[in-house]
Amino acid sequence: MAGVPLVDLPAVAALLALLVVAYRHPRRSVEALVSLAAIATVLVCGLITLEETRDTVLDLLPVVLFLVAILVTAHVCDRAGLFAASARLLRHGGPTRLLTVAFLVAAAVTAVLSLDATVVLLTPVVVAAARADGVLPRPGAYACLRMANSASLLLPVSNLTNLLALPSLDLTFAGFAARMAPVLVVVLVVEYVGLRLLFRRDLAAPATGGETPDVAFPVVPALVVAAMLVGFAATSPYGVDPAWVAGAAAAVLVAWGAARGLLAAGDVARSAHPEFALLVLALGVVVAAIAEGFLGEAVADVVPDTTSFVGLLVVALLATALANVLTNLSATLLLVPLVAPLGDLAVLAALIGLNVGSGLTLSGSLANLLWRRTLHASGEHAPLAEFHRVALLLTPVSLLAAVTTLHLLA
Repeated sequence: MAGVPLVDLPAVAALLALLVVAYRHPRRSVEALVSLAAIATVLVCGLITLEETRDTVLDLLPVVLFLVAILVTAHVCDRAGLFAASARLLRHGGPTRLLTVAFLVAAAVTAVLSLDATVVLLTPVVVAAARADGVLPRPGAYACLRMANSASLLLPVSNLTNLLALPSLDLTFAGFAARMAPVLVVVLVVEYVGLRLLFRRDLAAPATGGETPDVAFPVVPALVVAAMLVGFAATSPYGVDPAWVAGAAAAVLVAWGAARGLLAAGDVARSAHPEFALLVLALGVVVAAIAEGFLGEAVADVVPDTTSFVGLLVVALLATALANVLTNLSATLLLVPLVAPLGDLAVLAALIGLNVGSGLTLSGSLANLLWRRTLHASGEHAPLAEFHRVALLLTPVSLLAAVTTLHLLA
């Protein structure tokens, strides 16, 4: 660890421990204990004060509560069959149609329910639909992965990175969407064309046929999710935190699901993943400690002082580099406060790097790790060489296209 001051080594060690836990996804109790130990380490070593820790936790709490609510919402939707019903859209059209519909559904799920719902809940549905139709599942599975990161540009609620950055933006919920929608459209075109080219052999393979069972479309969960999205837009101008809207939607769905016997005892607590919420808080505290030391100074030295095209590109590339070293969540906590003085354009450019750029390597986003674990649980495999071949060919092009669009429409 040459170049790292000795005083900062405990914080670096704590961060590494948290990242290992995020990558390995151990038992819930282990994840919680490591998170608590990381917070205790930086406190005991005097790298952050108790007051600063409290302030960091309070700042992150609305984001964490939103995460908990959206995970519960997605779980109830899954138990109600909303995702399984969506699989009917993927049937009987051959591999190209499956890729196209999976791509569009994944983009929509990411934008509305966050990228975690796409990688954890939708990916198995796409794999199952591909098998039922007798087509290769890789194109559809990778469509879910790519959309989990890239489609999270659209709304503040699509990714925790966006929520963490929102207080630094002078934009409403609708204003954020309006600024990022053209950027997303360009990225979607790049990603779709890229997937068609990269998986052209898989898409040329003939389908062998098959059947998927019909699942009744759950109207109530769909309406609640739609109302939640409208609520985000309607309450944002009044300063209402998205966590309140998501929490209300989760409460309605839990009550509805319990009344219909969809939820067993303990389901809600498990689906909320409190250990992951604690990990997010621990990352925030540890990164806050590091940001006060050598890393914060080093990053501040390379942040540009302009929002020209080159300046925005540098911000996006810096965000990409940090995301793939620290994960995009940690990188957001470190970078956004440093670029916020440059204005909204700089923060949005950072989000391009933190979201699209995080798809460059397996370590760039927790969603990447979750996707690979989910795929493995579904009986499919994503070799690291294949993962990074797709990532290295698509991510730089998408990143450049996104920054160019942001600059041209500024």
